[in-house]
Amino acid sequence: MAGIPPALKNPEIKYTKIFINNEWVDSKDGSTFETCNPSTEEKNADVAEGKAADIDAAVQAAKAAFKPGSAWRKMDASDRGRLLYKMADLMERDAQYLASLECLDSGRLYAHALLGDIPACIKVFRYFAGWADKYHGKTIPFDGDYFCYTKHEPVGVCGAIIPWNVPIAMFTWKTAACLSMGNVLVLKPAENTPLTALYLASLMKEAGFPPGVLNVVPGYGKTAGHALSHHMEVDKIAFTGSGMTGRLIQKASADSNLKRVSLELGGKSPNIVFSDADVDEAVSLANTAVFTHNGQICCAGTRTFVQEDIYDEFVRKSVEKAKSLPSGDPSEITTVHGPLISKIQEDRVLGLLKSGVEEGAKVMCGGKKMEGKNGFYIEPTVFTDLRDDMRVSKEEIFGPVQQIYKFKDVDEVIERANNTRYGLAAAVITKDIDKVMAITNALQSGIVWVNCYFPLSPGAAFGGFKESGIGRDMSEYALSQYTEVKTVIMKIPGSGAKI
Repeated sequence: MAGIPPALKNPEIKYTKIFINNEWVDSKDGSTFETCNPSTEEKNADVAEGKAADIDAAVQAAKAAFKPGSAWRKMDASDRGRLLYKMADLMERDAQYLASLECLDSGRLYAHALLGDIPACIKVFRYFAGWADKYHGKTIPFDGDYFCYTKHEPVGVCGAIIPWNVPIAMFTWKTAACLSMGNVLVLKPAENTPLTALYLASLMKEAGFPPGVLNVVPGYGKTAGHALSHHMEVDKIAFTGSGMTGRLIQKASADSNLKRVSLELGGKSPNIVFSDADVDEAVSLANTAVFTHNGQICCAGTRTFVQEDIYDEFVRKSVEKAKSLPSGDPSEITTVHGPLISKIQEDRVLGLLKSGVEEGAKVMCGGKKMEGKNGFYIEPTVFTDLRDDMRVSKEEIFGPVQQIYKFKDVDEVIERANNTRYGLAAAVITKDIDKVMAITNALQSGIVWVNCYFPLSPGAAFGGFKESGIGRDMSEYALSQYTEVKTVIMKIPGSGAKI
């Protein structure tokens, strides 16, 4: 960590209004809401609260920007790419400020944001900038005197509703793919974490995106999110968040105009450790898989399955590792364990911990709120003596809770790993290539890591099986969700026809 510039303590909050048509505006009825620093519980800012009227204003601005003949619609695809490249450059310029703001707003560790999130997001913008003029149609062999081809056209007015856990990443994943294909976007950030999305909107304007192409409306799900998902002039919704809200968004599509929907929802990801693994390395990987960002990551490896031969040693060392995590201010470079996002989330995690104990799980360490700290801190927790039918084994906890299960062989662990309604991520730790192939082929999961956890790339699709979602973020696979395929069939003269 040596040489990392320190976080900007109390970074200036520059934007708190709604961003529509490249302008900063108050909400229609003047409403605001507070955001707070989850590590101190202190107020960050009063942010304009968008509601249905504000969503409609943003949709109308986006619709105008998408009209035939507009600057955005006439722009060459390669020039769209140039704007996305420019956005990446501006994020690189402001990386320290963005990391400090993300830390203040969401409790994300400053070092993780600066060294991980922001460089990764810059790569995502550059990746999709390169796709802007390369995702195109085909010519189709066609019987008779006809010429047939397909062309890819933008879907139109898109909506995005993003979560609070990694706001910069979620803004980037939705925005870069959408705009690279020539769509326009209305984005609603989570009410807990609107600040980085608003600052990123200012960078989009600085980069040169025309008015109305991107609009950002902070607000609550029950008002702004509801209005966006039900709006009759929104052609597509992209959502990352809970399964319950994902269901409401699908229903909103059916109740309105059958808008396209892509969903990235929860996970209860298995991390499978075989006895041939190096135990110390496996303990470290498993710790990273579940305690990174205090477990507030949808693909966290919360269900750690350990083969019986090394189970006791693994548990002992995992407890030691969990107890050793330095907790504190997320803006400090030495901090590893920070706060949860809110009191609501803290209470939810504590409730699940209580249910685990009541159902017979054993708390090896942690299991309660940290004493003597302001903010929403829960001790890193390790559970053993678990059954697969316990509530904590089935529900996404979204907190710093590692669950360690014992298994005997490959067939058993595959069945148990798949025994969940989720299918977002999974991992296997082993030196045996036969086990690797058996596991990766059998797991019902959108991504499987082997002897690693969390590495991602803009070119690697991210999304889930089963109730973990519909569609994919990142990679070429994401582009199909932001394009319509148009088939053109032309009659051509026969060989003897006069022209």
